[in-house]
Amino acid sequence: MTTMPVVFVAHGAPTLATDPVKGAELARWGASLPTPDAILVVSAHWEQTPPHTGAEDTRELIYDFYGFPKALYALKYTAPGAPELAAEVRELLDGSGAGRAADRGWDHGVWVPLLHLFPAAKTPVLQLSLPSGFAPQEIYALGHALAALRHRGVLIMASGVLVHNLRTIDYHEREPVPEWARNFDTWCARCLEEEDHQALMNFHRASPGFDQAHPTPEHFTPILVAAGAAGVDHAPATFPVTGFEYGSLSRRCVQFG
Repeated sequence: MTTMPVVFVAHGAPTLATDPVKGAELARWGASLPTPDAILVVSAHWEQTPPHTGAEDTRELIYDFYGFPKALYALKYTAPGAPELAAEVRELLDGSGAGRAADRGWDHGVWVPLLHLFPAAKTPVLQLSLPSGFAPQEIYALGHALAALRHRGVLIMASGVLVHNLRTIDYHEREPVPEWARNFDTWCARCLEEEDHQALMNFHRASPGFDQAHPTPEHFTPILVAAGAAGVDHAPATFPVTGFEYGSLSRRCVQFG
């Protein structure tokens, strides 16, 4: 069986779901990935500690945004659930007190990128909550505990944004990307390329301007899950999508392995 890569996807604004240009970049990336038997997603938009597995069957999507075009609220992603994977994940995370939230559907951090990466919606999907109450080292260890799934045909997908400060959004993109945003994005890229996961886990002290790049950390910490899962085999990091949107939001996506 092919060892699956681990990915971190920048899910951006919900309008990514219907953006033909940005969506095409994700579609090209998805077409280059090996076909998984199942997909396990950790999204910035479901924080629950300890980690919980979500719906194990196909549910209505969660449209966890407001004020966007009506067309977004009509989109569907009807991939099957993954009950066997859910049980396996809870077993792997047994020491963390992992729970079950079987009525919890997929938020836009899950279904928006999957619409482009795997548009056929035939691969079973399971969401795992982001345990934001854990220390960074514990979140990384969670990814480490999940790494064995890579050898069982499971694609581990973390979903967040590496620079995410909604207070600095420039929807008209009239100004150049601010230096602080570039500096933080570049720091992330260096840490990932050099496998400096210790620096990633110590982001508050080791990074340039974390508080400006992330007023709250939930869009950053999914990368710790991905790095933890990839670090077991020292899978190298590459960047299938880069750049910025809306002024300072990073579009950097990461593939490990």
